This record gives sequence, structure tokens and C-alpha cells, in this order.
Amino acid sequence: MSVQAALTTFVTRSDLAADMRELGLRPGDAVLAHGALSRVGRLLNGPDAVVGALLDAVSPGGTVLAYTDWDARYDVLLDADGRIPPPWRPHVPAFDPATSRASRDNGALPEFLRTWPQARRSGSPGASVAALGAQAAWFTNNHPIDYGYGPGSPLAKLVEVKGKVIMIGAPWDTMTLLHHAEHLADVPGKRVIRYEVPFATLHGTQWRMVEEFDTSMPVLDGLPEDYFAEIVASFLEAHDGSRGTVGAASSLLVDASAMCAFAVRWLERRFSQSPTHHPH
Repeated sequence: MSVQAALTTFVTRSDLAADMRELGLRPGDAVLAHGALSRVGRLLNGPDAVVGALLDAVSPGGTVLAYTDWDARYDVLLDADGRIPPPWRPHVPAFDPATSRASRDNGALPEFLRTWPQARRSGSPGASVAALGAQAAWFTNNHPIDYGYGPGSPLAKLVEVKGKVIMIGAPWDTMTLLHHAEHLADVPGKRVIRYEVPFATLHGTQWRMVEEFDTSMPVLDGLPEDYFAEIVASFLEAHDGSRGTVGAASSLLVDASAMCAFAVRWLERRFSQSPTHHPH
């Protein structure tokens, strides 16, 4: 490939940062990033270019976050009580925030951010979030183990500081912030799950039951599997969201607080059974 052809083929870190600023990212912002990086284009330096561009766009003073979950893949072994059968227990790797891989279901971005120098990762396994930048420690410290998408979570903190969510080519139904809205919504019948998790400690593996609202499917019966996308589309009809491209990827930037409040109201209007109930 000629140098001239490469110049028109590659997408660079600086190109991406410029696109993100055009979309509305600003120095000092806290932003939760989702990405389908294959849609961005041919990246010079691969996914690191996207992580670096996000950091450039919010610096100085900003923080970039990504939802990592963890690559456990032992859920098919759980019995009816959410426990691991004894023969399998020695073989299931323990969750360690510093070394456990991000879930591959979330694409490359979370793992590349998690392993970036000075990145931090929160300690609630399935709800874990990686953060990089000025407030990385604050976002990831003291993450509740039970109900890890609720109060005290990195998602709650993102709403608290009026952060943003950027979807870089990512389907709207993957907006993890809406799991926080599911937690907050005052509606009956939310599905609760309990399951066993091995934690890495200084004294070896310690097993603990974790309880949370089910995030593996819609938290309430009667919702389509991709209902998050319906909420986002409805939000964009009623509120300002910034749409554009990052590289070649159709992208979206929204205010986390407004998005979460809208989703809570959406769920409460649809599912509240009390005639005197008023949405928050």
C-alpha cells in the first residue's frame, strides 16, 4: 500500500478525538463508552486508538468508563439455587478486579480500557466497570456487591456528576446505563436472581452469594429483549441527543442523568399498578 493510500484508509486517534469533540465531548466530562469498533473503520493502532481518543476528548480533568462485566462463563453450571456443584468448584477461576478479563460479549473496548496504564476496575463482578482518568478511583471504589447497578455503583455516580454516554457504532439496546434505571424504577414484579461467585482474596478463593435484579434479560415480563433501544429512541424524540459519526461509525452522545430519569419514567408509566403512583 502506498503512503497516500494509507492516509486515506486509516482512521487515527486524532481523527477520532476530533469527531468525539464534534459530537459534544468536552474537557472534564465523565463518559461511559460503548463501541462496535469494527464499524469505526481501519484503526491505526487498533482499539487503543479509540481509548486514547476518548481520553484526549475529555482531558484535562475527564474520566472515561466502560462496562466490563467479567468473562466468567460458568452460569450454565449453576444449579436451581444458583450454586456451583462441588465437582466444578475447584475449576472456576475467582473474580479478581485486577486480572479477570472483561466479558467478550461487550466487544474489545472494555478490555482495552481495563488494561490501559493507570486504569481502575470496580469490584462488583457482573456489574464491574473500568475507568481511566481524573476520577477513575472515585468511580470504581466501594462498588456494592449486591445490586451492583443501583445506588453507589459507577452508573449511579455517572448520573450524580451529570456525565454522558457515548455509543460509538454500538446498538442502542446495549446502553448499560439503563440497568441503573431498571434498578431505580418503582414497579412491581422485577426479576431477582441469586448466584454464587468466587472472589480472589489474600486468603484464597472465597465464595459468596450475589443478589441483584436480572440483567441477562428484560427485568420485567412483557418487554421485548431489545427494549432498551425503544427507550433510547423515545428519549431522542423528546430530548436533545447528539448524533454524528466517529470515524465511519454512526454514533450517539446523551446526557446520563436525563437519559436515566427518562427511562425510569418510561418503565413506571408502563408498569405501575397503583392508581395513585406518580413517577419520580
